[in-house]
Amino acid sequence: MLRISLKAKALDPTIEKRSRHWRDYLEVCKPKVVLLLVFTALVGMALSTPGMINMWSVLFGTLGIGLASASAAAINHVIDHRADAEMARTRNRPIPQGNLSLRETLGFALFIGAIAMVILYWLVNPLTAVLTFFSLIGYAVVYTMYLKRATPQNIVIGGAAGAMPPVLGWAAITGEVTAEPLLLFLIVFIWTPPHFWALAIHRRDDYARVDIPMLPVTHGNSYTRLQILLYTVLLILITLVPYLIGMSGPLYLVGAVGLDAWFLYHVLLMMDEKREQQPMRTFVVSIQYLMYLFGFLLCDHYLPAVMGLFS
Repeated sequence: MLRISLKAKALDPTIEKRSRHWRDYLEVCKPKVVLLLVFTALVGMALSTPGMINMWSVLFGTLGIGLASASAAAINHVIDHRADAEMARTRNRPIPQGNLSLRETLGFALFIGAIAMVILYWLVNPLTAVLTFFSLIGYAVVYTMYLKRATPQNIVIGGAAGAMPPVLGWAAITGEVTAEPLLLFLIVFIWTPPHFWALAIHRRDDYARVDIPMLPVTHGNSYTRLQILLYTVLLILITLVPYLIGMSGPLYLVGAVGLDAWFLYHVLLMMDEKREQQPMRTFVVSIQYLMYLFGFLLCDHYLPAVMGLFS
């Protein structure tokens, strides 16, 4: 009897629907993207002070920034639902599949966005709340509703919102914004075009089908490849600046040079148009590149403290 009861419960469509809904709400938050953004914010927090950082500020700052990023992602799903239904990459998202309605998704996005603002304003500091709010609006409204369909430079201009987390993390700890977090912002900002344009080349037909003027659609793949190369060279130069100004030490320099060479290698491979799968490989490598680069920033920052324990 127990075995039959458990089997019946497992087949209960109500339980299955609840489980699916939970996963759908998680999916519209774009958790992989949010995790990368939150990680760069955490590095901004760590680099903001030479010693140990206030763990309550870290906890509430991370929670608030993460929820705000998830809110912006969910709003993006709502605004782009028609295009998502026509693109191979996105047609299986919760809204096109009918698993979530527009009202459910928007209500969820506004709810977690409001919680994020309350946490950041009352439990972190007003500056972080204000900067996070404008970042959310910049991505969810300015980029998604206007820039994305207005210009092939959409990802360049709109990338400013995605580059803000290190600045937000820094502000969450110090209550101010100085030159150092703006340098971290610049690294992510310059990284964004080669990162996204590699995907746009791979999905060029998708974007053309829904009339979104991504650079490969408006200027062709060859031109886009050249722009990716030029931005990558600029990115390499900028990633050396933290060492040159004394913000980071030798460990970061060695890591950055190695990662720069690795990323540039994949970008150069992509210049050969016969390598049809290379743009997607470069896109994946670009994500790993940014994660490892900020990881080296973090390790280099705490290396003196670790070495001190053994001296």
